[in-house]
Amino acid sequence: MAEIINLRQVRKAKARAAEDAKAEENRIAFGRPKKVKTLQQRRKALEIDRHEGHRLERGEPDSDSSP
Repeated sequence: MAEIINLRQVRKAKARAAEDAKAEENRIAFGRPKKVKTLQQRRKALEIDRHEGHRLERGEPDSDSSP
């Protein structure tokens, strides 16, 4: 005789396994420690400041002095 299975439980177990797999992928893709995130933000800010520091003109040109 065959083993009796509950289809609802099997369906839920399959859904749980799929969610766990998706969560593992997200941990790899988005899971960075806060220290790493802040370090990257600081480096980007420093890079932007250095880049902006080399501009010849700063800010927007005055609209009053337009010809």
